[in-house]
Parts: sequence; C-alpha cells; structure tokens
Amino acid sequence: MNYFRFVALGDSQTEGLNDLAPDGSPRGWADRFAERLAATSSPQLQYANLAVRRCRAAHVRHVQLPAALSLQPDLAAVAVGMNDVLRHDFDLESAARDIEETVAALRDTGCDVLTMTFPDIGRMIPSMRWLRAREVALNERITRIARRYDVALLDLFPLAMCGDRRLWSHDRIHGSSEGHWRIAAGIAELAGLPGADAGWRRLEPSSRRTGRAGALARDGHWALTFMAPWLGRQLGRRLLGRAPGAAPVAKRPALTPVLAVRPTGRAAASAAGAAT
Repeated sequence: MNYFRFVALGDSQTEGLNDLAPDGSPRGWADRFAERLAATSSPQLQYANLAVRRCRAAHVRHVQLPAALSLQPDLAAVAVGMNDVLRHDFDLESAARDIEETVAALRDTGCDVLTMTFPDIGRMIPSMRWLRAREVALNERITRIARRYDVALLDLFPLAMCGDRRLWSHDRIHGSSEGHWRIAAGIAELAGLPGADAGWRRLEPSSRRTGRAGALARDGHWALTFMAPWLGRQLGRRLLGRAPGAAPVAKRPALTPVLAVRPTGRAAASAAGAAT
C-alpha cells in the first residue's frame, strides 16, 4: 500500500537508542522501516518519529498522541510499555488502558496502525526472569488490543532468536543494529512490502563459543556496569521521591521526506533471510 505520512510513537527502542546512523544520531527500526517503505511502495513518504527515551505508556497517550494526530498520519506505529514493566510501580491496567486509548484514537482517524509484543525478557536477561509475568500479561493485553482494533501485530515474544546476544546492545535492553534491522524487516513482512519475507527470523549459529565461566563473567560485568547503577537510580527515586530527569525531545517531531535507502551487501539478500 502507498502511504504518505508515517508517524512512530514509543520509547527508546522506537527512537533507535544504541543503533547509530553514520552521523552518530539514533537510527532504529522505525527509521529503517521508513526507508524501506520509501524505497518500495511509498516513494512520496514523509515520516515523523515522536518517540523519546525513558517514556511510559502514559506519555505516549498524553503527549505523543496529540502531536501525532495533528500530523494526520495514514500509517502509525505504537510500541511502548517496557519502561512500565521495569518500574517498581507497574500498573498493568493503567499501561494497557493508555496503549488502547492511543491505538483507538489513531484508528478512529482511519489511520493504519502497527504494533508489537516485547521479546521474552527471560531469554534476553535470565537474571531478570522475575519480570516475565508482568511482560506476559502486558503482551496479552497488547495482542487483544491489536485484534480489537484491526492492528497489524509483530509478535516477538515467542521467537528464540531474541535470546541471541548479537541482537542486543551492551545494556541487553536496547537492540543492536542487527536487532533493529530484524525488527524493521519483520515489520516489512507484516506490511507486505515488496521483497519482504520471513528470512529475518533466521539467525546463523554464532561462531563465538564460550564456556560457562565466560558467560558468568559477561553476566557479572553487565550486572556491575549497567544493572546495579540502574537499580540504584530506581531505588533512590522510590525512597527519596526524586523525579527522573525530563525526557528528551523527539528526534523528528515534524513530517519530513524520507531518503529511500535500498538494501546493500547482506541486507540486499533480505528476501533470502540474510541480515545486515
């Protein structure tokens, strides 16, 4: 289908944190998908990305949604909720309600909407498997919302490949360039874009083999350099009532033309399932 105005709403994953463009700015799956749209079915595409890091579902509903509606998109992506899952004050009903209100408002305009479930955190970070029940519950609600409003859903949760460390950046929470490329390719398949197929799901076995000692060392390094400081910040905010810093502004708040980027190298073989 030919789209003219694509708007992405969400948090740091949709902003593209840790997947850097050549100029050092965040790129991410939404940018990659927009480029692919412009290179195939939607050559006149304009694109805005309203996502900001650290935000929760309420921010998307109350801040990003009004901005998105003012842009009158004919295609939108809504991917938010993991920051809700990670917080001590997680409220399933509140998060699900905010996501549903966002999707419903967009669909009421006749806009097509894309969304996704979250990958299994137990595969990504075994030490945080205790959060899995929250994630499963929110994913179930997102799936129901997608069905209720006829929204295209990319279901990442059951995919074993999401446990492969090559798909994740150093913090194990944000995708690597490889991970963002695969999500964009999955969305392209979902949207039925020319040249898209299920090859993005296939991942060649890693040639890097380490024993249990190496795995424990990596887990320990991650816990000390990322997880412990993050938990300390969360605990400090809870005990001392400190508010988090203000969320950054959206990287692409206005609709602007998309430079069509055609796949090169391994990405050019996406129809055969290769990754960039």
